[in-house]
Amino acid sequence: MEKRRVLGLLMASVMALSMGACGDGGNDAKSTAGKSVDSGSSKGADSTEKDAGKSGKQKITFCFRDDGIGAESAAWKWIQKGYDNWDKKDEVELDIAPITASEGDYFTKVALQLSDPSTCPDLVCEDTFQLPNDVSAGYLTNLDSYVADYADWQDGKYFESMQKAVTGADGSVYGIPYCTDTRGLWYNREILTTAGVITEGEDWAPKSWKEVLDACAKIKEKCPDVVPFWCNAGVATGEATSMQTYEMLLYGTGERLITDDGKWITKSQGIEDSLKFLQDIYVNNEYGPSLDLVLNGQASNTSAREYLPQDKLGISLDGIWITGNWKENGAAPCEGYAEKFGLAAMPTSKGQDPGTVTLAGGWSLSIPENSDAKDITFEFIKHLMDPEAAYLENILTQGNICTRTDVAKMSEYTDQPFFDIATQFLETADFRPQNDQYSSVSTSIQTMVESVVSGTSVEDAMTQYGADVARTVGDDAVIEQ
Repeated sequence: MEKRRVLGLLMASVMALSMGACGDGGNDAKSTAGKSVDSGSSKGADSTEKDAGKSGKQKITFCFRDDGIGAESAAWKWIQKGYDNWDKKDEVELDIAPITASEGDYFTKVALQLSDPSTCPDLVCEDTFQLPNDVSAGYLTNLDSYVADYADWQDGKYFESMQKAVTGADGSVYGIPYCTDTRGLWYNREILTTAGVITEGEDWAPKSWKEVLDACAKIKEKCPDVVPFWCNAGVATGEATSMQTYEMLLYGTGERLITDDGKWITKSQGIEDSLKFLQDIYVNNEYGPSLDLVLNGQASNTSAREYLPQDKLGISLDGIWITGNWKENGAAPCEGYAEKFGLAAMPTSKGQDPGTVTLAGGWSLSIPENSDAKDITFEFIKHLMDPEAAYLENILTQGNICTRTDVAKMSEYTDQPFFDIATQFLETADFRPQNDQYSSVSTSIQTMVESVVSGTSVEDAMTQYGADVARTVGDDAVIEQ
C-alpha cells in the first residue's frame, strides 16, 4: 500500500492540474513559515491537551495551500477572522502554517508532514481528489463520532453530494467539505445568436451531444473566425483533462471509470463514444482550437481569459470558477459578463436520464490521524463553517460554490452571476472514484485523450489505455465490457 501511495504522490506531483478547483491556482513551489496567533491566557478545554510552548495553551496548527499572497489571501483571511471571533480563542493558540506550492507539490509536502508525528499539523485542507490516497495511507482521522453529534451535518445543512465526496471507501467520513465547483457549457450569447443556434435573449439548453455538435457546425459556418468549441484535451492540463473533459463525457454515457467491485474499465461502448466525441471536435470537423493552444499547460487560462472574453470562442466546457477572471479585480475583467455569457448544463450523450451531467471537485477540512488536539480542532472546524462567523464571507470572497444548503439560499450568495444555476448542478453532481489508484489512472486518461485529439484512432488509443492501466493497477484489477 505504501508503494502505491508513493506512486500516487509521484504522479500527482507531475500532473499539471489546471482545473482551478475552488479557486486555487498554481504557484512556484516554496514553503512559507507558520504564523502563531495568540490571544489571552487560559486553560485548554480539549480532552487531549497539546503542548503549545510557553503559553501553556492547546495549540492548533493549520496547514493549507496558500495562493501566493500570504495573509492577504482569501483563505488566510477566513482562518484569521474565524479565530478572532471564536469564543474559545483565549484557550487556544493558532499556528497558521500554509504551504505555497503548485497543487501537485502541495500534495507531496502535506503527505510528508502527515506521516511524521513531529511535523504533523492538527488541521489540513484536503483536496477531495487526494483524500482517498491519504485515507488509504492512514493519515486522516475517521470523523464518524464527531459528525454524529454535529447537528448541521445531520440536519441537511450540507449537500448530500458533498457529504459523499468526503466519505471513504469504508463508508466513514474523513473531512468537512468547505468548497466545491461544478462544470458546464459556457457560451457567448452573441456568437450563438449570430450562428442561429439561439434567438436573441434565449438561453441555450442542448439535450444531447448531437445538439452540441450541431451548434458547433453552425458556428463554424456563420462565424468562421471563431473557435466553435474548447475543452481541455492534453496531458499538460492534467486533471482538467481527466475530470473536466473525459469524465464529463464518460459519465454522460451512463458509465463510470470503475466497477462496484473495484475493477477499472478499460474498454467499453461509453469509452468509445466519449473518444469519438473528442475526435469529432478536434479531428473530423476541426471545431476545436489548434493543438498548439490546447496541448499546453496554459490552455485553460487561454480559453477563459482570452478567447471567451475577446469573442473568439463560441462554447467552452469549463467550471464556475472562471467567472473570477471576469470580475473587476480578476485576471481578465470583462464588463457585463453576466449578460455576455450563458451557462448551460452539459447534456448526457443521448439525452437519457438524468438528462444532464456535472463533475464536482472541492476541498475539505480534515484532522490528521497524528494530531493530538482532535477534539478542539473539530470545534474550530464547526466554527469556521458557521455562516455567521466567517463562512459566508469566505465563500463569497473566494468565488467558490458553497457546500451548505442554507448558504446556497442566501441572497448574498445567489446574487452572484451564474452561481445560482451552478449550485443547482450539485443536485445531480458526481465525483471521481474514492479510490487511491485514481491519481495514477488519471495520467493514463490524459495520455489517451491527447492521443485521440492528435490523430490516433479511437481503437488504438483505447488499447493503449488498457495496457497502461493494467501495468499500473495490475491485470486482475482491469476489465473490458
